Amino acid sequence: MRPSRSVLALALVLGATGIGAPAFAGGPPHANTQTAPGEDDLSPAERMAERFPQKVRVGDLVGLPLLDFDDRTLGFVTEVARTPEGGIVLVVPVGGWFGRGGRPVPVPIETVAILGRQIALLDIPRDDLPKLASWTAGAGQNVPADDMIRIAITRR
Repeated sequence: MRPSRSVLALALVLGATGIGAPAFAGGPPHANTQTAPGEDDLSPAERMAERFPQKVRVGDLVGLPLLDFDDRTLGFVTEVARTPEGGIVLVVPVGGWFGRGGRPVPVPIETVAILGRQIALLDIPRDDLPKLASWTAGAGQNVPADDMIRIAITRR
């Protein structure tokens, strides 16, 4: 018994479109690739240097959302300040309602990276953010909005 032309045509169409063939993903399954701060011997400044820091205008950072590794908004940057030790911090209110309000905490610039029009928190676990000391207005000096600073870049 010989297969009909319609059966052969159907087999060719299915084979050409991939229907009926097993589907394979284009790479390994997604895994949480965020390294915990204790998994390497690098300081936050050394980690930041490996993330290709780029210049950014301070005024462009104010108002951006701070995201954890699961892309949940932790808060919005309200100011960029310089500590008495010379470090730069992003001041983000934590513990408010939908990322607004809450207690302002300083997030060191070495622990974050820019992710498009968002800022990703990389080296501080989400649960540790509320444990940071509160930021007071006199604790540092505001960085002017036109100043340029360096911030690491990342992607997901």
